[in-house]
Amino acid sequence: MNTKTLLYILKRIGLALLTVWVVITITFFVMRAVPGGPFLGEKAITKEAEAALMAKYGMDKPLFQQYVTYLKDIVTKFDFGPSIKQRGRDVIDVISEGLKTSAKLGVIAAGVALVSGVVLGAFAALQRNKLPDKIIMVITTAFVSMPSFIMGTLLLLIFALKLGILPANGETAKGLLLPIITLSLYPMAYITRLTRSSMLDVLGQDYIRTARAKGVASSRIIFGHALKNSLIPVITYVGPMLASIVTGSLVVEKIFAVPGIGGAFVSSITNRDYPMIMGTTIVLAVLIVFMNLVSDILYKVVDPRINLE
Repeated sequence: MNTKTLLYILKRIGLALLTVWVVITITFFVMRAVPGGPFLGEKAITKEAEAALMAKYGMDKPLFQQYVTYLKDIVTKFDFGPSIKQRGRDVIDVISEGLKTSAKLGVIAAGVALVSGVVLGAFAALQRNKLPDKIIMVITTAFVSMPSFIMGTLLLLIFALKLGILPANGETAKGLLLPIITLSLYPMAYITRLTRSSMLDVLGQDYIRTARAKGVASSRIIFGHALKNSLIPVITYVGPMLASIVTGSLVVEKIFAVPGIGGAFVSSITNRDYPMIMGTTIVLAVLIVFMNLVSDILYKVVDPRINLE
């Protein structure tokens, strides 16, 4: 690794940390600016009891002091504090428990989307304007146009309620099939179209025509040159794809009752559980920023001609 590449990576890490700090700051102050509070939903709570709860969770102190204390706890101890609504449980424990399922769900869905999208896109490009290409384009257009919560509800109605071949909840391994399919369909369709477009462009380049004129085997042209160079736009999309899967899983997990981080996040918003909202937001932001950082660095691995600046 040369000095230029190392400096680029360090710069991107610095920007990633800055982005996470901005997310933390905006979320913290916007959340506190919304009228109401986390204890207003408590039944028949007195002013004294509310004041005691505010003091217990350190919310009776000046807002900026709360912010500084929160940042210090995150940086020094990676501590998000206790959950307000899930009494007796720390936010980091709730997130860690849910993230095990959510991470497995997201990784499998991303893998399915990436492999299926690249294969279908390459096949469609090689079958340009033929029947298989047209069928793939029609199906992927439909999947791209349909939001994940609509697709999830449709799959739930067909395979769980009507046919009864798959469970309606994601508490078992078999029950995770529908959520995985739901999360992977949109990115798979997008990657298919992206790969097809990129591969058609590469197949029209001069060096591909030269290789064919020299009698290079078709398989080597396709897999050794065309497919490899057409993957650069796909890698560009990997970071946003993982972000869309992570954010989309929040709703999908709720639809299929998957015991992941999505359910905890949605419940924390409705219950005004400030520490849980902050913790899940930070974890999701770190995941998204990290994956974007990885995808940026992978440009250089796939195409050494790219200059990292």
